[in-house]
Amino acid sequence: MSILYFLVQQTMFFSIPLLVVALGGMFSERSGVINIALEGIMIMGAFTGILFINVVQKFIPGQGVLLLAVLVSSLTGVAVSLLHAYASINMKANQIISGTAINMLAPALAIFIARMIRTVQQIPFINQFRVNKVPLLGDIPLLGQLLFRNTYITTYLGFLILVISALVLYKTRFGLRLRSCGEHPQAADSAGINVYAMRYAGVMISGALAGLGGLVFVIPTSIEFNPEVSGYGFLALAVLIFGQWRPGRILAAAFFFGLMKAISSSYSGIDFMRAISIPAYIYKMIPYIATLIVLAFSSKTSQAPRAEGIPYDKGRR
Repeated sequence: MSILYFLVQQTMFFSIPLLVVALGGMFSERSGVINIALEGIMIMGAFTGILFINVVQKFIPGQGVLLLAVLVSSLTGVAVSLLHAYASINMKANQIISGTAINMLAPALAIFIARMIRTVQQIPFINQFRVNKVPLLGDIPLLGQLLFRNTYITTYLGFLILVISALVLYKTRFGLRLRSCGEHPQAADSAGINVYAMRYAGVMISGALAGLGGLVFVIPTSIEFNPEVSGYGFLALAVLIFGQWRPGRILAAAFFFGLMKAISSSYSGIDFMRAISIPAYIYKMIPYIATLIVLAFSSKTSQAPRAEGIPYDKGRR
């Protein structure tokens, strides 16, 4: 039973950032803008968030500094995503190239700034954010041990973002307008919807969630930040595609890929896996092999927004 608890908790640590970042990608692509810059935005969000924690932690103890870092990382994500939005929407640049440029720029910029500030690229922090047990809820049989012990508030923040995302996308006027801009932007424009503004909003929400996702990835899994997020931005794109751009399916996909990542990272803590004489690099390959297999079988039925990746020209019908 202890193995089950351990595996579920590890899966949560890896699934929640995938969930948050994939939901961010969903908002951008539902508006009609492909955002493969998620990896770069995650790096910059994690960088500024961890740097903030490193500087402020000595003055603001406990969970307060983490909540402030969440805000810092989200705002950083918005700022970086505006570069992609301007290139894709105003300049009508190729959205893949724009995203790739940000992915290449982000780690280099993070290393440059970190070395200017600290002379080394690693930024350490004291991980004082683990919640050993949530009062009352942690005493619930089985569920308390699985979900409310040895956890982080970012886990519950991820589930809150999921609920809000589903409500915004399907139960609000904003969500309807956003989806219409990703499906039929000309029709949306003729109905009086500002397609450019809606696409900017989608990309900015995407940036905020990707920046947050970078911080959410680093906090439970490390005690320092290096300018990389282990390809999680690209895994989040796989989650988004496998989840068919729908919040509920994205949740299921995130947990699947999170489980694969948990197995690849924690196999040494599971007795029967450690007993099997399989090289460590085979376990490390599991998430990426699973990604290839899943995408190979799901891509044929994939239904992306119809206007995704197509620059909108207001003067052309």
